[in-house]
Amino acid sequence: MQIAIDGPAGAGKSSVAKEVARRLGLKCLDTGAMYRALTFKALNEGLDLSDNFLLGELTRHCQLEIKFDKNMNTLILLDGEDITEKIRSPEVNKHVSLIARSPDLRKELVYLQRKIAEKSNGIVMEGRDIGTNVLINADHKFFLDAGLEERTHRRWLEMQEKGLEVDPDSLLKEITARDRIDSERKEAPLKIAPEARVIDTTCYNLEEVVEKVIGFIKHTESRG
Repeated sequence: MQIAIDGPAGAGKSSVAKEVARRLGLKCLDTGAMYRALTFKALNEGLDLSDNFLLGELTRHCQLEIKFDKNMNTLILLDGEDITEKIRSPEVNKHVSLIARSPDLRKELVYLQRKIAEKSNGIVMEGRDIGTNVLINADHKFFLDAGLEERTHRRWLEMQEKGLEVDPDSLLKEITARDRIDSERKEAPLKIAPEARVIDTTCYNLEEVVEKVIGFIKHTESRG
């Protein structure tokens, strides 16, 4: 079974995908973490984040490994180093959408994402172009969304829990900019797949959203 979950920053994709995967006994791939890994490397090497050729070369020549822990969550290893936690920094958050605009970089990562799905005995994959580009034949597609202020608040809480001080107003501007960049980029922009079920998570907690997703899946499977 392949399940695609898309949506903007702060909509709850990662948390929902992990829990849905856990309950269904599937692997969970956070594709955004892969873009974060390349952002982390590009920033460390001082690359021009608008240079498509350099970003493509960076992706082709680095060693990006995707592994899964005992709970089937995504672990990111870059050139032999586990950077799963390092890629969640405010600096990476600020620049990841710029990196994701690169057609060459996206081509390389989408290829890798599809190979991971092919080798997995079932997977929940979340990102911004999964249902529309990466897994266009996924068995189930969902698009999670929430109000801008709610998404900003959730991301602020996430940063607080990690001991990172972030100004809420600056965070709101950052997420607004990410929404615009993700939606307007030429290569696989953020959009809703025609067959995707849209869930506004603004007024629901994690458990309620997970129940909705699994409920839709079970209902569809029982009809099939």
